[in-house]
Amino acid sequence: MGLFDLFKKGLQKTREKIVAGLRAVLPFGRKIDEALLDELETAMLAGDMGPRAVAALIDEARAAWKGGKISEAQEILPFLKTRVTQTWTADKRALAKAASGPTVIFVVGINGSGKTTTVAKLAHYLKRNGGSVLLGACDTFRAAAINQLEVWAGRAGVGIVRHQPGSDPAAVAFDACQAAIARKVDYLVIDTAGRLHTQDHLMRELGKTYKVIQKQIPSAPHEVLLVLDATIGQNAINQAKTFSEIVNVTGLMLAKLDGSAKGGIVIGIREQLNIPVKFIGLGETIEDLEAFDPQSFADALFEGIGE
Repeated sequence: MGLFDLFKKGLQKTREKIVAGLRAVLPFGRKIDEALLDELETAMLAGDMGPRAVAALIDEARAAWKGGKISEAQEILPFLKTRVTQTWTADKRALAKAASGPTVIFVVGINGSGKTTTVAKLAHYLKRNGGSVLLGACDTFRAAAINQLEVWAGRAGVGIVRHQPGSDPAAVAFDACQAAIARKVDYLVIDTAGRLHTQDHLMRELGKTYKVIQKQIPSAPHEVLLVLDATIGQNAINQAKTFSEIVNVTGLMLAKLDGSAKGGIVIGIREQLNIPVKFIGLGETIEDLEAFDPQSFADALFEGIGE
């Protein structure tokens, strides 16, 4: 299955939610006017893109119309798709790579976001693309998280460094770094505890673990990826803002996109956060994580509209 087909399947619920509205608004031959733009705004809000993102897109469509670049309804969709595909350039979406030694990916997110499962999917993705991977189970406050990650590591065929539940996460990170260097792996992926409701403690804990990694591996961590649950829509943006105040988030991984009618959150993220979406979860199996591609996303999101 190609990337477009994966996105098409994963965005089915979102597409069904907005297709009817956009089809009604954009019949072939209808002239663009303020009434059409108002109707278009209402239809787009149904896709959970968020008011700020929708307002920005409508303003750009209005400017293009008044500037003589578009004049009829059927021209709006290609205009919007082009705008969506310009979310982030390929270099912004690419994973950072260490100049030498292991590339360290520090994964954060609240419990229930799909973080631990997404860590395993990322490990599988990296291995599938030719990299050797080691996992660090630094979410030591939940025994279930450690056990879950160990099971997923077995399925992915990658190594894991773990301690007993309740251990110091920084100690696990230290051992994971040492093991990654000794084994000469390409990637070390660190799963961290996610308890956003205790921000002060989370900040200290993440900061301590982060500093241990920095001391062990120069320039690490090379990526700080935040896992967001796509099904919560605009609330995911609030989570991203909070985590960005705690750690330097370099990229986002959207989990559970296939189970959501809120796929427009990708567009909302573009307008409200200067953080690129790097991966999208499109299913429940270990293979269901794909690098985010704006063109495939836009084609799949608007597929069937205007036909």
